[in-house]
Amino acid sequence: MAHAQPVEIPTIGRIRTLAIDVGGSGLKASVLDEAGRLLTERVRVDTPVGSPPREIVDALGRLVAPLGAYDRVSVGFPGVVRKGRVLTAPNLDNKGWKGFDLAGALSRALGKPVRVANDADVQGLAVIAGKGVEVVVTLGTGFGTGLYLDGRLAPHLELSHHPFRKGETYDEHLGNAARKRVGTRKWNRRVKKAIRNIRALASFDHLYIGGGNAKRIDFELDPDVTIVSNDAGIKGGVALWQD
Repeated sequence: MAHAQPVEIPTIGRIRTLAIDVGGSGLKASVLDEAGRLLTERVRVDTPVGSPPREIVDALGRLVAPLGAYDRVSVGFPGVVRKGRVLTAPNLDNKGWKGFDLAGALSRALGKPVRVANDADVQGLAVIAGKGVEVVVTLGTGFGTGLYLDGRLAPHLELSHHPFRKGETYDEHLGNAARKRVGTRKWNRRVKKAIRNIRALASFDHLYIGGGNAKRIDFELDPDVTIVSNDAGIKGGVALWQD
């Protein structure tokens, strides 16, 4: 595990947020100031997929130990989360996650207040302009989405598990395993189709595409579609505390 060193930049305000991004392939974390700027280098370890929730909580505790002081914690999680409790965790094999109080377990482990939301929802909070209908799509281990109206997060819609084509879901056709199986060219054609579907569904004013596989898009995007940095999954953590 990499040890984080403080970044020498001035801090705005005094509240520090520990931002955690739980991904299907990696657990990532950093400490942010109130402007969403990283105060430490990002640390990362592989996600122990299939491990019980308590083991992942323990792994997160070990991951963030070198990061120093913080006042509160934000977590982006790959599934449906309501009031800190996990309803689904498909990219973590779902084992033991249904109903698990992740916010409570992390709060007890870290000794700080914790807020948890879907990881795509959190990523979007770092990149949206706050005007009109905006949608975020994440292309990573799976396919994530977030929906916003005038800067406010809408209830999470798990579009990833809706039918996409041939009776299979967006996750099954656009996740990283599918990209490796069918090749990047065919995967890009599927991404084009997904964008058309989301445009028809949401009539968005702007669509943002993030996640580790966003860099693999090889076709020209419309002016109202933008690729964003994968760091947004961390930087959106501050917004979870901006009621």
